[in-house]
Amino acid sequence: MSTRGLLGLLLIAAPAGAAHGQLPQLSGYYLNVAAASGTGAFTDPTAFDFQRARLMTAPSYGAFGFDVAYEHLFTLRDGATGTTLTGGTAVAASAGDFLPLQWTIEESEFVVWRHRFDRLLVRYLGERVEVTLGRQTVSWATTLYLTPADPFQPFDPSDPFREYRIGVDALRARAFPGPLSELDAVVRVAEVNTSVALPGGEPVTDTTVTALGRARVALGHWELSGWAGLVHDEASVSAAATVTAGGAAIRGEGVLRRSAGETVLRFTVGVDRSFTVARRTLYVAAEYQYDEWGYSDTDALLAVAASAPALRGELQALGRHEIVALANFEVHPLVSTDLLGIVNPVDPSGLIVPSITYSAREDATVRAGLYVGIGAERGELVLPTGIAAPGSEYGAVPLTGYASVTVFF
Repeated sequence: MSTRGLLGLLLIAAPAGAAHGQLPQLSGYYLNVAAASGTGAFTDPTAFDFQRARLMTAPSYGAFGFDVAYEHLFTLRDGATGTTLTGGTAVAASAGDFLPLQWTIEESEFVVWRHRFDRLLVRYLGERVEVTLGRQTVSWATTLYLTPADPFQPFDPSDPFREYRIGVDALRARAFPGPLSELDAVVRVAEVNTSVALPGGEPVTDTTVTALGRARVALGHWELSGWAGLVHDEASVSAAATVTAGGAAIRGEGVLRRSAGETVLRFTVGVDRSFTVARRTLYVAAEYQYDEWGYSDTDALLAVAASAPALRGELQALGRHEIVALANFEVHPLVSTDLLGIVNPVDPSGLIVPSITYSAREDATVRAGLYVGIGAERGELVLPTGIAAPGSEYGAVPLTGYASVTVFF
């Protein structure tokens, strides 16, 4: 048995042993999403139904705690594989799973059925120290939607399902020198794709190491943080800050990365604030990202989409410049509406995502929404296959509608 297999087996067995003599409390989550897309520049009309069922428990024994989340992901589709809904509806494992904690039950033209442990960890809780080993969530984001300085499975900014962040396989140690300060260190080994699979072949993969140390402190209206180390074997350093002023939160984060012999700058700045309008809450947010990994010429769109950072899941958008804006309004205590826009001014193109959410019960929500792509569908660049390349990042996205039900139990 391999080292990673042995470690995975020990993590599976540990919670059962720790909970001896007691019944661990179970909680659950169920998501059902039905979606349909119209004809796109490169796709036929398609429809699918996605279901995600998740069981969670967090037993403890003395100073040791455990966190386990086991889930099934089932997709029934009409034979096509393309969809604009990612994130919560993804049936693939996270980019970089190292421990063998995910399996495929069935995969065919019409059905994809997988199951996995999305959390499986053991944690030691000391007086001012916390050490965690296994599949866990690590979030170092300061901005809300475009988070270039968060090196651990960032969300897709257009993802409407953010109840649970995908776990990563890592060793993490945290220390708390004071009530407003924190020291954090993470070591992660990942198995990542480095090239797109050729027809009939398999993608090329590589094992990389991420080893980072981070410090965070709150000073008055400011929260400051920074980290340094290796991200996927590449030297990186980051700084971030949040300040509250005039009732708004102003956020910024940036990272310098030494990649392929070059120094790459990536940063995002944003602002968000809540207002009272007609005795209801209006929340607005806006962010701008500059990313030297992104393209400044549309002819480079496909090259960026197939680049190593994109295949590792590090790119939330493909353009050199990206803008995100959100408006959320509470129409009724049980009903809220969202209007999300993502704009690539390089193309130019945009993605408009309106949605409405209804709290059917305290533990259940119903949501419906659209994805509307705006921009050039086909570009002037013609591939060797004779097919025209996309003309913009978002222009080729077909009109897509979805409806979902989320239940916690």
